[in-house]
Amino acid sequence: MSELPKPELNALPLFHRIAGQKVLVLGEGEAAEPKRRLVERAGGFIIDDMQQAVDEGVRIAFIAYDDERACEAAAINLRCAGMLVNVVDKPDLCDFTTPSILDRNPVLIAVGTGGASAGLAKHVRLRLERILPQSLGRLAEKLFGARAKLRKRFPEGGDRRRALDEALREGGALDALDAASHERVDGWLDGDPADQAGETIEFAITSDDPEDLTVRQARYLGEADAVCAIGDVPAEILARARADAIRIVCPVESCPNAASRRTSARDADNAATCPKAADLSAQQGIDNRLIVILRRS
Repeated sequence: MSELPKPELNALPLFHRIAGQKVLVLGEGEAAEPKRRLVERAGGFIIDDMQQAVDEGVRIAFIAYDDERACEAAAINLRCAGMLVNVVDKPDLCDFTTPSILDRNPVLIAVGTGGASAGLAKHVRLRLERILPQSLGRLAEKLFGARAKLRKRFPEGGDRRRALDEALREGGALDALDAASHERVDGWLDGDPADQAGETIEFAITSDDPEDLTVRQARYLGEADAVCAIGDVPAEILARARADAIRIVCPVESCPNAASRRTSARDADNAATCPKAADLSAQQGIDNRLIVILRRS
């Protein structure tokens, strides 16, 4: 039997709603108490009887016994009963781990290391605490409350996304890191949003490491409707694009943008274009406002 490919993600990050649900927490003392507080903050009801949890179909369990063998035995029994199990400080026994949480309710940012280092996750979260304004949650609530108005103003989903991308970006009308942005949501919706003309951005990557992308290049990838990769562009770079963006990979020898001497893919202003992206967008009825063309330097 062939080996499975190594996953790109160490774990699948999910946000699980447990308000009003029962959660099993086994153990006492300083290992168990943080889990109890976490469950209570999320609105869950704590029970501490294993058999009761099995009988009542509880789905999530935290195990914080001092004895390692007791933890292993409980984890096996509860997993066989269909529960997702977290064993404190024993990532090898866990179905899931608990991240360090930055709370800007309803915005939650979870920093996890897959159990490798809770201390590292905490200090990353503390750095983010200094960057993200306390009012970020209010901005989320204002945008949630404005959904009907937003849909009326921008009936097409693509237009809504592009308008929000433009508003929420750094320096935009609703800059996500501006503490006063929540106060401007109504005015932004009532005003005349700038007409976003179609744009094609072309840039060369200098390495296989996505961390070497400039801030602007990373933003373009995250906002692009279509991404055209010329030649061998690493998957790690393409992963920085939106999940729903059109992706096109062209061999160097056949791509009209591969060499500067080929002018068929450039307009009168010598701006790069991507005929394949344009054709595919037309077939799918998509109005691409931002196309990113990637190539190696």
